[in-house]
Amino acid sequence: MSTNLEISLVFDEIANILELKGESRFKIRAYRNASRTIEGLTQDLVNIAKKDGLKDLPGIGDALAKKIDEIIKIGKIKYHEELKESIPSGLLEMLEIQGLGPKKTYKLHEELGIDSIESLEQACKNNELQGLFRMGKKTEENILRGIELYRLYQGRISLGKALPYAEAIVKSLKCIKGVKKAVFAGSLRRMRETIGDIDILVSSTDSNPVMDAFTGLDGVSEILARGKTKSSIIFGDVQVDLRVVHPESYGAAMQYFTGSKQHNVRLRELAIKKGLKINEYGVFRKEEKIAGKTEEEVYKSVGLSYIPPELREDRGEINAALNCELPELVKQSDIKGDLHIHTDWSDGKKSILEMAKAAKHRGYEYIAVTDHTSSMGIAGGLKKDRLEAQIDKIKKINKDLDEPNFRVLSSSEVDIRSDNTLDFHDEILSKLDIVLAAVHTKFSQDKESMTNRIISAIDNPNVDIIAHPTGRLIGKREPYEVDMDRVIKAAKKTGVVLESNANPRRLDLNDIHCKHAKENGVKIAISTDSHDSPQMDLMSYGVATARRGWVEKGDVLNSMSLYELLDFLGIDY
Repeated sequence: MSTNLEISLVFDEIANILELKGESRFKIRAYRNASRTIEGLTQDLVNIAKKDGLKDLPGIGDALAKKIDEIIKIGKIKYHEELKESIPSGLLEMLEIQGLGPKKTYKLHEELGIDSIESLEQACKNNELQGLFRMGKKTEENILRGIELYRLYQGRISLGKALPYAEAIVKSLKCIKGVKKAVFAGSLRRMRETIGDIDILVSSTDSNPVMDAFTGLDGVSEILARGKTKSSIIFGDVQVDLRVVHPESYGAAMQYFTGSKQHNVRLRELAIKKGLKINEYGVFRKEEKIAGKTEEEVYKSVGLSYIPPELREDRGEINAALNCELPELVKQSDIKGDLHIHTDWSDGKKSILEMAKAAKHRGYEYIAVTDHTSSMGIAGGLKKDRLEAQIDKIKKINKDLDEPNFRVLSSSEVDIRSDNTLDFHDEILSKLDIVLAAVHTKFSQDKESMTNRIISAIDNPNVDIIAHPTGRLIGKREPYEVDMDRVIKAAKKTGVVLESNANPRRLDLNDIHCKHAKENGVKIAISTDSHDSPQMDLMSYGVATARRGWVEKGDVLNSMSLYELLDFLGIDY
């Protein structure tokens, strides 16, 4: 079975190869747009195909619909396979390196014969790129740093890729007769931003049908091991380990296999002091089992309140639980709106009204329309007259909706230029309900310059939120050099909010910075940066990251109700 994400990645890879080969930009764009459409779907593409609805999807014509049918039916696309054979395989891997796009990769191959990461690394070390189409020593240093980053993340997959896999597997296993409970564990349950493999835990008294179903899942490319209580498979391109445990030990096993290792060591040290032993089967006083059916039992047995999985990283949670000082973590249901939304006025796919209706459908009380500004020409950024027209359009939409408990807020994701100015003057910014500011260019500035650049925006009285404050793309682009301690202190001083961008490719602020912001009294906005309505569902990733940072409801700007937010922003009702 091909998932939406897998099919999306195939289309994206086709676009990459076409660009490597210098094909028509319109053809390339068609595959890119199709990839984005498929990735953003909330429905299973297989089900859409069964209902003959592929051509109803935006940007999916007859030719692309046939290719989708082909991959659904036989697991691959002939055209894709032929394209891959037409280029050295190492060129595709090179595209994973920060700073290397298809055009530059193709030129390196044509001019220097570079066809792998290894040959690229050697060429950079030998200074062979210098003087080649405006490349210099700095370019070589950046590429070498990108290769180092790529290798750091090799063997790990993003939360955004792992979670849908795990949820699909767990859903299948729950349908098996005799399965009482099924859950994913490990670092995925702790919602770490990247994971090594997926751990699944099942509660059942009969493991055979569970193992049969697990190893026979549609999507299994290899069975690594099969046993009575443990089996391992390759699902797609990810290793998945399954353990089946008796219901009486399920809680202990959940706690044990969720980890982290350091958290478990601390927990066992505490148990030893109380004359107890904790393992994956339960909590024991000598030979007597005193707990293990639930996780709550396990923690209670050593005098602790229940510790949410996201906190189990040995960052003080054991002491906090001992002293009844654990935070009441923010929940998805606490989120009342999304303050980072793009529409078809810039590089989004849907209209303002369509995004507003999607937000209302999710029970939200508000959204902020934050289309890009003119510096982001590649994203269709708005100039002053277009932004003023959008403000008027939003007023009309709010009037037509006539919903006292829902509001579309006028906003903009204003570029923070490298000269420390904003893309719009205060005159136009003051007309907006809420202003986001963000860095989108010149990521290579030194730490002092970048920090001053962001603080210059924080000091602007019209700026309310700093979006994706470190600029990272997980596994693809490192955070730019910035002193987050200074940024957080500046935000505290001015009351500016820092965004925790929920897109699993960003998760920026990360969990550590979320915790730092909370400890300094700086509010966080958990927003999705949605460019299409299905992407609003990414909010759960942002909430999980904030929870890992010990963030509570009161720390989150968009946990406020509509009228609380309007009061906070000084906007008339």
